[in-house]
Amino acid sequence: MRAVIRGSDPEILTLDPNHPPPSSVDYPDCYIIRTKATALTRGELTWPEPLSPDIPVPGLDLAGEIISIPTATGKWAFKPGDEVYALTTFSWKGNAREISIGHERELALKPKNLSWAETATVPLSALSAWEALFVHGNLDAPKTGNNSGKRVLVTAASGSVGVWGVQFAHEAGVEVVGTCGTSNVEFVKSLGADIVLDYNKTNLLDWVNEDFDTRGFDVVFDCIGGQTLTDAWKCAKKGGKVISVAEPPDPKKPAEGVAEGVEGVWFIVKANGAALAEITNLIEEEKCKPVVDSVYALEQFKEAFERLESGHAKGKIVLSVG
Repeated sequence: MRAVIRGSDPEILTLDPNHPPPSSVDYPDCYIIRTKATALTRGELTWPEPLSPDIPVPGLDLAGEIISIPTATGKWAFKPGDEVYALTTFSWKGNAREISIGHERELALKPKNLSWAETATVPLSALSAWEALFVHGNLDAPKTGNNSGKRVLVTAASGSVGVWGVQFAHEAGVEVVGTCGTSNVEFVKSLGADIVLDYNKTNLLDWVNEDFDTRGFDVVFDCIGGQTLTDAWKCAKKGGKVISVAEPPDPKKPAEGVAEGVEGVWFIVKANGAALAEITNLIEEEKCKPVVDSVYALEQFKEAFERLESGHAKGKIVLSVG
């Protein structure tokens, strides 16, 4: 089968036309899946976990069709022919290959109203936002509770993770403030943000401090890091949380000006088929939507990664595999 593989230098990629496919013999507790598309994540070529296999393959998101079920003894939820998607195990080969594998705990049925390319953009980014808000942020997930009066700030709200943070928070009944650049203000509003701050025109910290009692946040979901993360600490209310997917927040905590009891949270997103199924429901109900920047054929992997690392993508970049 064809696969994009990494060499001894993780940022040097080649297309192997004869890469060995995974087999049920080696992975008896996994589904064998024909890959239709995978999405790329900025910086993934330097992450340590995906370099664990002897011959690493990029692409952590999987959208595809089940070829065969696990051979291990058990009762399996999916069957051959099912269209599924997943965030797959970081320390295994990724999904820029024509045949891949997935654990049952990672899989959910593909949203019926999405294309393969759109589907591939969802798992990593959406699960990151879901875990940040509804696991670490202690907010009630959509349809499960009442978040009335809660306020959430999402930085980089037009980015691949931020777009899901805005949509999920909105659907959960939270008041949402997002930050982005000038060209994306209307786009972030369309996702459900109650207030959108253009970072070219408005200093976030100054804006919050103009009326901290009403503008402070219960949860700050930071997708940028750096100085923005430092400022985020001063935007959280007493007992609030600063949750980051960009870098650990505690080293960025200012010595002064932070409200009492504010907690920093850093996490690596976990594969979660059950949460992905909830996200599928929201997508099929047209409550949330993915954002695709561009789609490349598998053999165009170099152009895809160049686009990815340029930092100019709006939404996710997809490799169409099969």
